[in-house]
Amino acid sequence: MNLTIIRERIVACEKCPRLRRYCERVAREKRASFRNDLYWGKPVPGFGDPHARIVLVGLAPAAHGANRTGRIFTGDGMGGSGDFLMAALFANGLASQPFSGSADDGLRLTDTWMLATVRCAPPENKPTPEEIANCREHLENEIAALPRARVFVALGRIAFDACVRLLAPPSGPRAERVRPAFSHGAVHPLPDGCTLIASYHPSRQNTHTGRLTPAMLASAFRSARSAAER
Repeated sequence: MNLTIIRERIVACEKCPRLRRYCERVAREKRASFRNDLYWGKPVPGFGDPHARIVLVGLAPAAHGANRTGRIFTGDGMGGSGDFLMAALFANGLASQPFSGSADDGLRLTDTWMLATVRCAPPENKPTPEEIANCREHLENEIAALPRARVFVALGRIAFDACVRLLAPPSGPRAERVRPAFSHGAVHPLPDGCTLIASYHPSRQNTHTGRLTPAMLASAFRSARSAAER
């Protein structure tokens, strides 16, 4: 299945009624500062270089970010997750600019693809286990359509757990090693030659409190580039 078909299936997905109702309501009511914007309001597909070796896995679209712009990690305001993430990618030569304001801002990713564990914005950024499970098909399909993907950077514990379930399940050849543990900057080689890297999520809570600094995130991407080039 190619990325075009996968994108169409993601955008048309109606598996999670609670999330669809929430995204549509946010798109109707809008935030005052975006009242003149036409919100996307649908599930958000991945974005980036289709020949990427590095895949970034986030949590979910922001209600007034990707749910508004239609592009993951885009449009959540100054100091938001998107700009914080893009600055670290730019510092490592993986993004063409250090900000992500709108879907038509000219951003290009190099050797990098980014996507979300859950494709609809969840209330309070808290998807249920069932909603995470419903989205697993989209995660599997999108990663399978990236033929060079070999390094996975999980942004936050939910994304990390989703990657572990997909890349290191409790049965099969990858089960030979102990289940990877989440800690920022941890690099987990997988038996099939892939690499899983853990990072704190670039949420405002983490970045404004100093739990995740620009240097820490840039370091995680240096590790990703190094693993991809081996």
